[in-house]
Amino acid sequence: MHELAWLIPLLPLLAAATIGAGYITGLNRGEAGEKQTSRIAVTAATLSLLLTLLMDVYALLEGVPEQLRLGTWLHSGIYAIELSFTLDALGLSMTTLVTLLSVLTVRFSVNYMHREAGYQRFFMVLCLFMAAMLLIVMAGNALLAFIGWELAGVSSYLLINFAFERTTASINATRAFVTNRIGDAGFIIAIALSLFWIGSVEWPEILAGTMTLEKPQVGLIASAFLLAALVKSAQVPFSPWITRALEGPTPSSAIFYGALMVHAGAYLVIRLGPVFEQVPVLMLALILIGGCTALYGFLVGLVQTDIKSNLIFSTLGQVGLIFLECGLGWFTFAAWHLAAHAVWRAYQFLSAPALMHFMSRPGRPVPRWLARNRWLYTACLQRFWLDNLADWLLVRPTRALARDTQSFDQKIVNRMVGLPGSASAVSSLAQWENIKHGQTSRIVGDSGGIGQARGAMGRLMEAVATLLHWFEEHLVLKGGDEGIFNLIQRLGKGLMKIELLLSEPRYLILLIVITFIVIL
Repeated sequence: MHELAWLIPLLPLLAAATIGAGYITGLNRGEAGEKQTSRIAVTAATLSLLLTLLMDVYALLEGVPEQLRLGTWLHSGIYAIELSFTLDALGLSMTTLVTLLSVLTVRFSVNYMHREAGYQRFFMVLCLFMAAMLLIVMAGNALLAFIGWELAGVSSYLLINFAFERTTASINATRAFVTNRIGDAGFIIAIALSLFWIGSVEWPEILAGTMTLEKPQVGLIASAFLLAALVKSAQVPFSPWITRALEGPTPSSAIFYGALMVHAGAYLVIRLGPVFEQVPVLMLALILIGGCTALYGFLVGLVQTDIKSNLIFSTLGQVGLIFLECGLGWFTFAAWHLAAHAVWRAYQFLSAPALMHFMSRPGRPVPRWLARNRWLYTACLQRFWLDNLADWLLVRPTRALARDTQSFDQKIVNRMVGLPGSASAVSSLAQWENIKHGQTSRIVGDSGGIGQARGAMGRLMEAVATLLHWFEEHLVLKGGDEGIFNLIQRLGKGLMKIELLLSEPRYLILLIVITFIVIL
């Protein structure tokens, strides 16, 4: 029975592929295709749940191996990556939780998304997310878990950007996606260090191998995994991305951020509990970060006026407590807390649309002790300025770098490879020709300078460009009674005549014939 474990994540993946293929071929488009689409998604989720329950019963009665290895997936030199699944108590419990909540969410979405534009696309991505979460909790090694980690991130981006015609949805999806790439970098580093120092990425080998490594090596591996966990679970200071994720439909908010995906980082910490216990500094970091996130979620949740925002900040507070419990060494208690919170939060998110219809009075006011403290009240309204801090530290420098890189690409790289540059970037020769004919306006910039730069490096490059521009204009182009300029101009006219001749049909045919002769 346990050898069929690979079917559990494969079924929703096949469902996603089937729905996508049906939409491409036109078999399930429009309202007429909703029944077929929902039937495929519900069937796949239900079969995964039934297989999981059978696996649970079989494990209780007969027992199953904690690590199921189906074969070698990748082999290169001394490194071998196994296609393996974890069937221990934590893995089977989390698999049961994921499949159960997936079935409930998919069934809820059948009616909730009825006649919604993008119905088929929603269920396709939802099935893809189911497969991703099952792969995370069932993977027997870090590399297989990372594939699920990435699929979950892509699914998250697609569902946040479900209404892609809205600018807000696209911006929020991009912010969430880019923030999660920071955690992905930590995961990749952890995988690489595990391969270099331990020689394997299997979870049991990592747990056993870290016992023989030096403390700094264990600390680096654990720190990289911790970074991935903190970002995925939206812990402080990475919390702002999860509030932007509420842009997606309510069912995705329930299963992604209220119940499952937000707990993926906590699951990773629980899975690697013995590794973190070897690094007291990281255990202290778990306590501090988890405590700060719990306090952040509690305080900011008090000033929210809509139910989804209130629920997501309550979720942050509970997940912060789970990290705090891990920092105290209570990994088993944290796992129970995770399961209970996931079920309860999924119920609350799925009930939120109906609850809003029954609301006949305003929400509860802000507590008096918070209203009297104006500074704290303002900080809660501004969400402790974490969004502004992220903009200042990450978004603005990245945008400035992107603009500078684009300008360099247009003005320098394109010309070096013979591509046309931007309309505003012209050569000094064209400027000199305009000046010679009495035109006083500068083409490079209306302000009369080379251009505007940003940052210390930008200002340095601007000064160098200004110096070179002056040297070219006053010493090169004007040297020898404009001899160089006139020579370049005559050469340009000659090349233009050659180009016009080559554009005529007889010369074009002659060139083609010569080319074939050379080839033959």
